[in-house]
Amino acid sequence: MAASTPLARYGRLSIALHWLMLLLIAAVYATIELKGNFAKGSEPRELLKHWHFMLGMTVFVLVWLRLIARWLHPAPRALAGAAWEHVLAKLMHLGLYALMIGLPLLGWLTLSAAGKPIPFFGLELPALIGADKKLAGDFKELHETLAVAGYWLIGLHAAAALFHQYVRRDGTLQRMLPSSPRS
Repeated sequence: MAASTPLARYGRLSIALHWLMLLLIAAVYATIELKGNFAKGSEPRELLKHWHFMLGMTVFVLVWLRLIARWLHPAPRALAGAAWEHVLAKLMHLGLYALMIGLPLLGWLTLSAAGKPIPFFGLELPALIGADKKLAGDFKELHETLAVAGYWLIGLHAAAALFHQYVRRDGTLQRMLPSSPRS
């Protein structure tokens, strides 16, 4: 890409939501990982679980806003690369969106099936299904398995961005940064 060619960038809303959701997702993972440092039933453990759910549901709400923003302002045209790279990039993004929708939904289903309250910043969300302890366990297991897959997808996404930035030097990462010398 020639230095004089303007770099097609993502819209400001998409950029802001991308980085906000990164922080939220990091906090979601941190709260559930830190919970293990406290005894079952202890106040800090329960507080971390509570925040894990509320932050996860915030991701669930914001992903829809992000999808609307992407629909209203489509992503800039892909930079040069092999067809298989574009396919992998699309699959990666689909996988990440599926996790941002699926994991909070599975968490909501888990609490619903466990017959537990579903907190959301002072509100209590309705149960999606009736109480069923076995189903709650199944949902929880699937939620945890997909969360581990999330670590891998997020790591691969970050590695790809760094590869484009420092190996390819093609400006891919700069298109999603809040500000850039090329913008």
